[in-house]
Formats: sequence, C-alpha cells, structure tokens
Amino acid sequence: MTAEPALKRRKLSPPDSSDPESSSSTLVGQSTTQDDFFNRAAGWNLEQDYEQRPRKQKKVQENTRLPIKTAEGRVEQLQVPEVTHEDDDSWLSSEEESVDDSGPVQEETKVPIRQQILDAKEELARLASLVNEDPEEHAGAFRTLGQITASSNPTVKKLGLATQLAVYKDIIPGYRIRPIAEIDQTEKVSKDVRRLRAFEQSLVSSYQAYIKDLASCAKARQGRVSDAASSVKQVAIACTCALLVAVPHFNFRGELLKILVSILSTNKIDADFIKCRETLETLFRMDEDGTSSLDAVGLIARMMKARNYQIDESILNTFLHLRLLSEFSSRASQTRVDKASTDNEDGAKKSKFKKEFRTKKQRKIWKERKVVEKEFKEADATVSLEQRDRMQAETLKLVFVTYLRILKARVPHLLGALLEGLAKYAHIINQDLFGDLLEILKDLISDAKALLKVDEEEEVEVEGSSESSRDSTRETLLSITTAFALLEGQDVARSAPSLNIDLTDFIAHLYKSLHSFCLVPDLELSHRSLRLPDPHAPSSASPTATAPRVNLQTTAVLMLRALTSILTPRSVPPVRLAAFTKQLFTSTLQLPEKSTLAMVSLLNNVTKIHGRKIAALWNTEERKGDGVFDAMREDLESSNPFASTIWDGELLKLHYAPAVREGIRGIERVIGDVK
Repeated sequence: MTAEPALKRRKLSPPDSSDPESSSSTLVGQSTTQDDFFNRAAGWNLEQDYEQRPRKQKKVQENTRLPIKTAEGRVEQLQVPEVTHEDDDSWLSSEEESVDDSGPVQEETKVPIRQQILDAKEELARLASLVNEDPEEHAGAFRTLGQITASSNPTVKKLGLATQLAVYKDIIPGYRIRPIAEIDQTEKVSKDVRRLRAFEQSLVSSYQAYIKDLASCAKARQGRVSDAASSVKQVAIACTCALLVAVPHFNFRGELLKILVSILSTNKIDADFIKCRETLETLFRMDEDGTSSLDAVGLIARMMKARNYQIDESILNTFLHLRLLSEFSSRASQTRVDKASTDNEDGAKKSKFKKEFRTKKQRKIWKERKVVEKEFKEADATVSLEQRDRMQAETLKLVFVTYLRILKARVPHLLGALLEGLAKYAHIINQDLFGDLLEILKDLISDAKALLKVDEEEEVEVEGSSESSRDSTRETLLSITTAFALLEGQDVARSAPSLNIDLTDFIAHLYKSLHSFCLVPDLELSHRSLRLPDPHAPSSASPTATAPRVNLQTTAVLMLRALTSILTPRSVPPVRLAAFTKQLFTSTLQLPEKSTLAMVSLLNNVTKIHGRKIAALWNTEERKGDGVFDAMREDLESSNPFASTIWDGELLKLHYAPAVREGIRGIERVIGDVK
C-alpha cells in the first residue's frame, strides 16, 4: 500500500486592511444596512407605541395609625412620614450642602448651661406628671428620664436622680415583681393582663438601670474627684438610703444594700457614712418579716471579715437595733437554734387529735376553701410567724458568728461594743454558745490581770501604763457584766447539770481591782462630756483617742452594774458579802459626789437584803473572826473580813454632800433594826 500524502492545513486570518478590495467590500455592506433601517423606520407608529407604554403612577401610602388623644384632650390623626426617592446623584449635592452649612449649625446648637438646666427641669417635671397620672400608659417615660439623667451636666444629673427617686417611690407596687416564665409568655391572657405585664417588665428594667446609675455615682472616691462629682455622689447616696427605707420589699434590694455597705467599709467617718449607718438602723427597726435584716447582716458580716475587722465600732452597734432582740423567743448559737418547748410543764402526753369524718363532697369543699384562704393571705401580704422566726434565726446565727470571730481575734477597739452586744443578746443564747463565751471572757480577765501586774512593775512609764490600765479597766468591767448577764439569761436550775458554771475568777478580779477603779480620774465622764485637754499629755493624744469605747455608759455605771450582779442575789455567801462591803466603804471615800451617792444607795440595798449576814461589821463586840483583815489578798474567801469594822462610815458622816450623810444614816438605821 502506498502512503497517502497528508492534507495541508491553511491558516485563516482576517483580511489585511491595506488590501483595497477587502475595504471596498466592507463599506458597501455598511451602506446597505443603513438603507434597510431607514426603509423600515418610515412605517413605524411612534405615537401608538407611547400610548401603549405603562404609566408610572404615584403610590399613595395608606395611613394605618389609629387616632390618639393628646394631653389637652384633642383627638388627632398621626401622619405617616413620606419617603421620597431621590436620584442617584442627589447624595452628592446633599453632602456638599452639609459641608457648607456645618459652621452655622454648630453655633445654633450651642445652648447656655443655665438654659439647659431650665429645659431639663421643665422636661423632667412634664415626664414625672405624665407618669404619675397614668403609669401604664406612659411606661416609655422611664427610659426618657434615664436618658436625661445621663447628661454630663452635674446639675441636670442630680435633678434627674432626684426626679426618678420621687417617681419610683410613688409608683412601685407593694409586692415583688417576678420575671415572666416562658410558659406564661405563651399562654393566652386578656388584654389588661398583657398590658400590666408589659408595664411591670418596663418598670423593673428601668429601675435596675436607675440602681446601676446610683451605684456608679456612689463609687466616686473622696480626694480624687471634683466637687461636682462629690455632690453627685452625695445625692446618689441620699437617693439610695431613701429607696431602701421606702421600698425594702421590691426588687434589687441587695444592690441597694451593697451600695450602703461599701460606704460603711471606708475608714472615713463623714456625713455619708453616718447617713448610711442610720439607714441600716432604721431598716432593722422597721423590718417585719426579717428578710431585709438577714440580707443586710450577711453583707455586713462578710465586709467585716474581708477587712479583718478593722472597722468603726458603730457598725457593730447596728446589731443592737435588730427586732429579734424583742421578738425572737427561742435560744440560738452560731450553729443551731433551740425551738421553744411546746410540751406541757408536767410532762403529760398530749391527747391525740380526733379526726373528723367528712364525706367526699365535704372534703372537696374543704380543700377549695384552703386554696382560697391561701390566696387571700398572699394577696394581703401578711407576714407568717413561722417565716419570720426562720429568718430571725438565720440572722441570729450570723450575729453570733461575727461576735465569736471578733472575740477570738481580740480586736481591741471592738471589744467594748462586742461585750455590750453580748449582754443584750444574753436572753437568747443557748448553752453551747454560753460555755464558749465564758471561756473567752475568762481569757480576757486573765489578760487584764497580766496587764495590771506589768503596770504595777513599770511605774516609770506613766503615760503608757495609764492608757493601757484605762482600757483594761473598761474591758474588765464589761467582761464581768457580760458574764453575769449571760448567767441571768440562762435557766440556771435546768442548765446546772450540763454546765460547769464558775464565775469565781470574775468576782475575785473585781474585788481586787476596786481600789484602782475608784481612782480613775474619768470615772464619771464619757466622750460627750466637755473637758479641757491635759497639758501634760503628749501632743499625739487627743480627746477622741481617750474616749470610752462604749458610748452609752461611763465607767462608774459599768462598775455599779457589775457590783449589783454580784451582791444582790439571795444566795451570796456571808464572807463574800462582808469583804465587798468593807472594800466598798473604803473605796467610797475616794469617789466623786455623784458616784459616792450611787455607791451609798447600792450599799443601802445590800444591807436591806443581807442585813443579818453583815451586821457584825458594825459592832466590835460581836466580831466573829480573829486576826487581821487583809484587803489586798488575792483569795477573797481567806481575807478575813469579819476581823474588821466599818469605821469608814464615821468619815462618810462628815461628807460635804447632805445626801451622802443621810444615806449613811439610813444604812445604820437598817443595821440597827436587824440587830
């Protein structure tokens, strides 16, 4: 077979423009096309085509808004704003106009500060009046009030905070608003219920934003902010205190309490500090169900622990204003609460409850009545006694935990307020806490004894020893008073088998310290007493530094309370009575007039109660003991008091005060009647 030759491929290329034949053929084709176009255009009907073209009609937007009634009483129809469609190039011209007119617009919007304040006053007053007239209708005014309050002008901000305070105090309901659950949102409700729910949720959200604004304004630190911010802070704290007192039951009570506790945690005692403390005291006194007090005490206890108890003692004294001091009937400790016994005193068993027979219909009616009664109680918002006792029991646990922690930490400047508080709570302390407190108080007495020995050995350091002895004096008296108050609050007859009650250390220390107590120069003075500064005191000393820790009572009153607790019970041994009577007559010679009169009155009561036991001290011929009376002996029982006589009474008969002289004669008359 012979091979076929391969086909030759030709290259296709456009005709060369330089070729005259190809260019002439192209021009002829173009002229032919134009002739055809003009021939067809002669038969076109242009007017008919224009008539058949669809028209562009202007769409009229339908007004779907309902008429409204204005504040003046007129009925008006709101107009829908027209939306204009501009050309694509219209934004260029508008941008040029805004650039040209930017200068004069800024000058027009610049309003004087005084005019801004006046406008804000008018607007705030208008919004507040609208909300007060119909809160549900003008629920959107809450957000507008918050926007005005967010102004950078401090005066406008203060006006906004005060206006919102007045509005919320007036419209907040007497119940707590709970969040709407998903099930409640999907269920079908009436129009009124739906409207009320929308108003309540709007109120809660706006109120939460207001409280956040108060918290941010109250966090301004003194010395780091301007005077304007400081004034805004004062207004914010005042609004917080007013809200907490007016509506303590409403939502976000914990946020308000946090603001007050943060102010109390500072070391600076100013007007804001005092206002917050007084607000908490008022809250404690007015709290009926105990819930607010529990939240406040919990926050205060956590704040004290976080600051390692380096706080002012007035914060600890707020616990003395709790209503549970007079309303709580059970006994408690830091861990548990002993409920009051409901059994009969004779131990007889209660008769069993006889079940009443009811038919099926009667049981159904009885259950329906129970449900209705429960709803009525919830509607009336009555305080359940069981719930109140439960809240007060938890509050009492927190108080006792705080007291024990301070006692174990031995915070010096809080011991006075702490011991005074324990004496107030003595009647609701159970046996577990009673034993622990007695051990701690005994340790305080031991420390006071050691401090007294150091002061006696180091008499050269007069300034340091006088200050420490004065503090130890008050702490000792408070410890003794608290120990006897705790004992009086317990049922000794029932708790004796389980408690090892021994107050001998307290009694012996008071007996030994009577002479030193009577020589204290500020015996009758408190921090409120007017006095001249000591010219020999060091420059660092100040009247506030030497003020008594417990502000309610002076040292003389504390000493009389302790002596009354020791000497007035009927079961006091004769040797103890005689030793204290002799020691008191000797110490009374060194007391001021008012303290002397009070001590003579106490001795008069002691002789009326225990006249037969101590009558031998007024008669030398009826002495029951031999030897010598040792007034400085540590062992009280072996001081041999019946070996002495009351010769001090003869000196007191010469006292310059007629009331003291008459009191001594009254004591002698009582002793004469006993003989």
